[in-house]
Amino acid sequence: MGRGRLTRALQACALAWATTAAQAEVQEEHEHAPYPVHARAGQTLREALNAATPITSDGQRFHGYTHWNVRWNFWWQQDGAGRCRITRVATRLRTRVQMPELRTGSATQEAQFQRYHRALYAHEQGHVQFGRQAAQAIDQGIAALPEAPDCPTLERQANALGHRLLAEQAAQEKAYDRDTRHGATQGAKLD
Repeated sequence: MGRGRLTRALQACALAWATTAAQAEVQEEHEHAPYPVHARAGQTLREALNAATPITSDGQRFHGYTHWNVRWNFWWQQDGAGRCRITRVATRLRTRVQMPELRTGSATQEAQFQRYHRALYAHEQGHVQFGRQAAQAIDQGIAALPEAPDCPTLERQANALGHRLLAEQAAQEKAYDRDTRHGATQGAKLD
C-alpha cells in the first residue's frame, strides 16, 4: 500500500473512531411491595392506614413510599496516543414501591380506599419517573462525553456527571413532595 493510501486509510479509521456513538442502554426493574390493611368497623380509613403502615420518616407516617436506585457501568477504548472515549454505557434503574392493600373493610371504607389508592399510586409513579429520568440522563450523558486525554480523567468525568445528575433529580423529587404535599394536591388525601 502506498504512503498516500495508508494515510487516507488511517484518517478514515480515526474519523470512524471519533464519530462512533457509544452504545447506551437503561434496564429497569420494578418491585411492588404491598402491606396489608385491616379496617375495623367504626375506624376511619386514616386510622386503619396509620396503624398498618410500616413507612415512617422523621417521625411522620406515610401510606406510600418509592425508593429508586440508579447504577451505571461504562466501557472505554484508548487510542495509541492515550486518548480515551466511552464505547458503551449500561445503566440500571431499580424501584420499590410500597403501597397499602385493603384486606378487610366496609363497603364505604373500600370505596374511599379505592379512590385514595388510585391517587396515591399516581403520586408514587411520579417518584418512579424521577428515577427513570435520572437513569436516562446518566446513560445518555455518559455516552455523549467527549474523548478525554486519558482514561482515568474520563472515568472521573463520567462518575462526576452521574453523581451530579442523581443529585439534581433527588432535589427535584423533594420539591415534588413539597409542592404536592406528598400527593395531597393530587387527590391522595383522606377526610
